[in-house]
Amino acid sequence: MGSTRTSAPLGRCRRTVLAAGLVAALTLTAAACGGSGKDQANDKSDASASQATDGGGEVTIPSDIADKLEEHGIDVDKWKDGAWKDWDKDKWLSAAEDFVNPVIEGLWKPDRMRSAKEADKTVSVKDASAAQDVSDPEPAQVRAEAEKTPYHENAAPVGKVFFDSPEGPAVCSGTVVKDVNHPGKSNLVWTAGHCVHAGGDGGWYRNLVFVPAYNDLGRSEADLGDASAFEIAPYGNWWADWASTSDGWMQGGSESGGDGAAYDYAVLHVKPEQGSKSLEETVGAALDVDFSAPSAAEAGEMGAWGYPAAPPYDGLRMFKCLDAPGRFSLGSGLPTMYRIGCSMTGGSSGGGWFRVLNGETVLVSNTSIGPLDHTWLAGPQLGEDAEALYRNMSETYGGR
Repeated sequence: MGSTRTSAPLGRCRRTVLAAGLVAALTLTAAACGGSGKDQANDKSDASASQATDGGGEVTIPSDIADKLEEHGIDVDKWKDGAWKDWDKDKWLSAAEDFVNPVIEGLWKPDRMRSAKEADKTVSVKDASAAQDVSDPEPAQVRAEAEKTPYHENAAPVGKVFFDSPEGPAVCSGTVVKDVNHPGKSNLVWTAGHCVHAGGDGGWYRNLVFVPAYNDLGRSEADLGDASAFEIAPYGNWWADWASTSDGWMQGGSESGGDGAAYDYAVLHVKPEQGSKSLEETVGAALDVDFSAPSAAEAGEMGAWGYPAAPPYDGLRMFKCLDAPGRFSLGSGLPTMYRIGCSMTGGSSGGGWFRVLNGETVLVSNTSIGPLDHTWLAGPQLGEDAEALYRNMSETYGGR
């Protein structure tokens, strides 16, 4: 399955997504016109990149978002001044149509990003054995392998999702995916439902931002003291101006995944904190999504990518696991999920699972839940409902 596919032209450039031998690695690369992905990243000056992550400008709230806030009795000016920190249940917006995420320039500085805690969904032994009749035997742990640096050359579509929750700044992982209605100019990011919405007992998280190729050189905590904003966020910060997750997650999701785990996926439409180019044009890569929901036996080997943040990891480096999936379910009446052996911890949630289909690397799932001992990960099968959510995001918000 070691094949290479060259995508459709992007202007005069051609973007290449490589699928290396799965035993060795599943490599995602971005090539820019006349040079490497680094050349493309450097099209933006260091000053611009610094402004995108460190700048403190006036907050602008579009009129439609301002109207939504006011409908719920939320003062727009107070929101800009920090009222978003009010998590009173009556003001915690939860309905699908109530998502609001106004840009607050300079909020996600490198230090604040490093302080974000993992958005973990850990299942108990009891939960994990609840439907043994429809689950395959537990897989052996696969030790996560560190991705090669720089990330923009080896895993260009992968990044981190930051957000604020009632417990403070939090972090997940995400993947740039193609937009079927806006080829070559996608602003769509795939992640987990629990990275955008608290599920049945809560609402939408706030200040949602995607940072592709976070900590591009994989520098350690000790080395980040003198790191530039450009090294931390080489493509800047991308704010979600809309997010969609499944009804199944919003109604049934819980701290341990719950009945919503099998529907734990989400799509973000993002825009740059600074600039006007699309995410796909800026990063130089995006992946198709496989909505065929192949059975575990038919799917072949999969790779999960992400930024694990709970010990023994620290959220600063990107890792990956490759394994053949098995079936997993949290209940006999719930859809079957994929499960692979993997040592990645919380923070890898929302990270894409990839397979090779017809010679092309595609996203087939995302990390949702795992056990306390971090021996495996489980992710939802993406079928008709997931495709409908994705297409609605593309058609309704893709052209923003």
